[in-house]
Amino acid sequence: MASFVHDFPFDPAHGWTSDRLSAAPAPLAPDDFASFWRARHEEARQVATDPELGPAEGERDGARIHGVTFTSVGGVRLGGWFALPAEGPTEYGFVIGHGYGGRLEPGPDLPLPLPRAAAILPCVRGMGSRGLTAGIPDTADEHVLHGIASRDTYVIGGCVADLWCAASALRELVPELAPDAGGPPLGYLGESFGGGLGALALPWDDRFGAAQLTVPTFGNHPLRLTLPCTGSGESVRAYHRQHPEVTEVLRYFDAATAATRLELPTLVAAALFDPAVPPPGQFAVHNALAGPHDLHVMSAGHFEHPGLDTEKEELRAARRRFFYEHLVGGSG
Repeated sequence: MASFVHDFPFDPAHGWTSDRLSAAPAPLAPDDFASFWRARHEEARQVATDPELGPAEGERDGARIHGVTFTSVGGVRLGGWFALPAEGPTEYGFVIGHGYGGRLEPGPDLPLPLPRAAAILPCVRGMGSRGLTAGIPDTADEHVLHGIASRDTYVIGGCVADLWCAASALRELVPELAPDAGGPPLGYLGESFGGGLGALALPWDDRFGAAQLTVPTFGNHPLRLTLPCTGSGESVRAYHRQHPEVTEVLRYFDAATAATRLELPTLVAAALFDPAVPPPGQFAVHNALAGPHDLHVMSAGHFEHPGLDTEKEELRAARRRFFYEHLVGGSG
């Protein structure tokens, strides 16, 4: 069990030992969980995303960075960034989700885990400078409550659809990634908010071949509602105290429940100590995975601490090995 000096009014490890975390469960799914998500996925796949690539905005880590816009479900026009190899052909493609702070630039999401890779880094609806959407709050504590009274209006469902549409835009902008051109399956990377969205999105989309989820949120909502935190979950906890019926909506947006349907190879990086995303929820996502999976344990998430740079490099190395194995077919 990780321990750090901190000034939070609660224990960010919540007293859970490693053995207990390894058994953190996933809630049972509603009877129509799969049909609900398959219908939403089918709707997103019918969207004409009409992606537009902007001029180059710079180069970094062997990639040329462009702005990008595309259309998502409901006619929402979103933006983000698009990375292309600075030299040579594109051989792999990634969709990269962002945290609940939004995305103001490509930030630390590069370098990509494979060379000769393209990536779309979308800002989902309501988030980041290029995802601002009329009527949707752009701060995490308000965004996470938007439309939460109904499973059909909850903003998290729209954000998941944004990832599906981003994948469509990626393949349209880089035709060599399409299956009929011999392109490989896509990879997915997501951290925190993006990790939870990825767990919800990936079980229903056969375009992806491997994924990496770092400190994923939205895992085991019934448990999360009992655990204080500094992240978006605290807003949900406060809402639940006044509206206990929201538990029925949250059942459809549980990343651990979705993970029981997630069969593609998945690497989960979970933290033993995390003030923003309670560790039991993170481990619940990993424990529930239905397909091949690896666990990379970190001492802390969402927390500056000695050794953080080393842990980040260790995770980058694990990510490279994982995608080489599952998308390339080698050890890297």
